[in-house]
Amino acid sequence: MNPELAPDTPDKTPADPSASLHVASGPPNHLHNHKPVPQTVTVVVGVVALVAMLATGLLWQKVAGMQEQLARQSAEAQAQSVEARALARQAMATAQDTAARAAVMDSRLSEVALQRSQLDELMQSMSRSRDENLVVDIEAALRLAQQQAQLTGSVEPLLAALKSADQRIVRAAQPRLALLQRAIARDIDRVKSSAVSDTPTMLIKLDELVRLADDLALANAVAPARQQEKSLVAPPQPPVGWWQKGLKIMFDEARGLVRVSRIEAPEAALLSPEQSFFLRENLKLKLLNARLGLLARQIESARSDLADVEAMLGKYFQTNSRKSQAAAVLLQQVQTQMRTLQLPRVDDTLAVLATAAAGR
Repeated sequence: MNPELAPDTPDKTPADPSASLHVASGPPNHLHNHKPVPQTVTVVVGVVALVAMLATGLLWQKVAGMQEQLARQSAEAQAQSVEARALARQAMATAQDTAARAAVMDSRLSEVALQRSQLDELMQSMSRSRDENLVVDIEAALRLAQQQAQLTGSVEPLLAALKSADQRIVRAAQPRLALLQRAIARDIDRVKSSAVSDTPTMLIKLDELVRLADDLALANAVAPARQQEKSLVAPPQPPVGWWQKGLKIMFDEARGLVRVSRIEAPEAALLSPEQSFFLRENLKLKLLNARLGLLARQIESARSDLADVEAMLGKYFQTNSRKSQAAAVLLQQVQTQMRTLQLPRVDDTLAVLATAAAGR
C-alpha cells in the first residue's frame, strides 16, 4: 500500500478481496475518502456466484447426460443401420435367387410347352395328312375344271369335277369334311340351275352377220332398195299389154330420178362409194373382233365391239330394209345371249377348301 494513505485507511481487513484489490489498484485520491463495501453486498455476490456455479454444474451435468444419450442413440441407430443393411443384402440375395429360379422354371416351362406343341402338331399332321392331301387334290381339280369351263364355255368340266370330289369325300368318311360336302352340294345345284349361253350358236350368228354386211343397203343408196326387196316377194301380176308394161317402166324410171328421204346423220348422206366399201369392211372387222373376243372369253371386249356394230347399223344403213332388220335381229340375239355368258363359279367350295387346308 501507499504509506501516504495509511493513516486515513481504517484499521480493518476488507471482507471482499476484490474490493481491496480495487482500492489498491486504483489511483491515489487525496481529495475523496474511499467508503468500505457493505458486507451484505459481498454475501449477495457470493451467493449469486455460488448459484451460478451450481447452475453451471447442473447444466454441464445435463449436457453430459444429453451427450451420453445422443451417443447411445447414435450407436443404436448405427447398429440398426448395420442390421438393416445386412437384412437388405440378405433380401436382395434372396430376391436374386428367387428370380433366377423363376427364370429357370419359365425356361423349363417354355421348353415343355414347345415340346407339347410340337408333339400336338406331329400327332395332328399324322392324323390329318390323308385329309389334307385329299383337300389339296380336290382344290387343284376344281381350279383346273373352272379354267376348262371358261375356255370351252361349257359347265360340264365343272360339274364332273364337283361330282368326283363329292364321291371322294363320301369314300373318305371323315366328319370334319362334312362342311365341304355341303358346300359342294350347293355349288352343284347352282351350276345345274345356271343358264349358260350356247357359244357355237353365237359364233354362227356372228358369221351370218359378217355375210350380210355386203348386202346391207346404205342410208344414201340411190336405188330404192325397199322397192326392189318388195318386188322380190311380190305376188304374180295378171298379164298386161306391152304398152302398159312400157308405161309402167317409164313411170318407174321417172320416179327413180328423184328420191326424197330423211337421213338423221349428215355424214351418212355424204358417203362416197369408196367410203362405203371401207365402211362395210370396218363393220366386218368389228364383227370378227367380237368373234375372237368371244372365243378368247374376253366378254367385255366382245360387248364393246357389238355395241359399235349396232351404232353403225343405225347410223349408216337403212333401218327399214329387210336385210338390215334381219341383221339387227341377229345382233340383238347375240347381245342378249352374251349378257348371260358369265359362267357360274364354285366360290363356296373353294372357300371351305382354303379353310380346311389352313387347318382351322
